[in-house]
Amino acid sequence: MASKKSFSTETSNRYARAIFQLAKENNELEIVEENIKEFLKVYKSNLDLQNFIKNPTETVSNQLKVISKISDAMNLKKIFKNFLSILVVKRRIFFIKKILESFINLSANQRGELSAKLISSKVLSAKELENVSSELSESIGSDISFDYTVDDNLIGGFKMQLGSLMIDTSIQNRLKKYEQIMLEK
Repeated sequence: MASKKSFSTETSNRYARAIFQLAKENNELEIVEENIKEFLKVYKSNLDLQNFIKNPTETVSNQLKVISKISDAMNLKKIFKNFLSILVVKRRIFFIKKILESFINLSANQRGELSAKLISSKVLSAKELENVSSELSESIGSDISFDYTVDDNLIGGFKMQLGSLMIDTSIQNRLKKYEQIMLEK
């Protein structure tokens, strides 16, 4: 059964592969990855920047000026700065979040890392996160990096997604299961 990917996913993956290959050919993969992570952090935390980039009525020249100023302020590598400019000119800049996240996944795969999402009911210490990561890495046979968040609604336990595998030990999930059983009777 063939999976159908959306236009934005296909486009994002294509652009992510392009910057990945370019950075790799120029032996700047690690530096570009750090630039991308920094830029993504700024992008995700700045609603004005998100709105500016996603605004289809913004002119290309105006977006190029802003991207250039941001690139200079963040001291981004020339490869990444030029890549951002291409995204603006090609009117693909509104896919920036998906593109950069795809790039990060490509880089992690290149290093043999798997990425997982971990959501816990309480804040875990760095040592606890390291223990979870090392135990899972050892059992799977591959390095695992976590996208970690805390969700008070879980009451207790955690949720973890590793690829298509979802592990949900939360009390919230157990309560839902009991509710389902009670409704069925």
